[in-house]
Amino acid sequence: MTFIHVLTPQGRLTGQQRRMLAKTLTDAVLVPEVGRLVPQARRGYQVHFLERPLDMIAHGGELLSDQPSDVMVVDVVVMDCCWTREDRATVIRNVLRSLADACELKEPPPGWWVNFRIVEEGCWGSRGGVLSFLDILKEGAAAFPPERAAAIRTALAIKNDR
Repeated sequence: MTFIHVLTPQGRLTGQQRRMLAKTLTDAVLVPEVGRLVPQARRGYQVHFLERPLDMIAHGGELLSDQPSDVMVVDVVVMDCCWTREDRATVIRNVLRSLADACELKEPPPGWWVNFRIVEEGCWGSRGGVLSFLDILKEGAAAFPPERAAAIRTALAIKNDR
């Protein structure tokens, strides 16, 4: 139940780059979240590519149509579980690395930004109702290493007791 929104200037990414990123961006978040690569877990992730005309994006106070710049914003939205500061940093680094690799760049440009957002427990809906990360643990228990599942249950129990 993770969403990754990639906002770029129109034409910045080719169809082949989007195909590659659909998988690599998913895995960039999936591995830290689940604790290992589980290809079957990819179905719980969505990647949305959004393109805007150059006159609909500004950087440094100027429209890209007036002052070309390599900009991109990636918004990673995840369900609350036990995201540590290092987990979040790992996801951000993974996302930037995936983008640079897809664009055949050695390093991500400074105009590429990644936001990492956590949707609080009880604030996520699907399947006609409110969804909890605990529901995901029940349904996909085999996907999570026991230590990761235990850490998620502990973190959610602490947050729910507040």
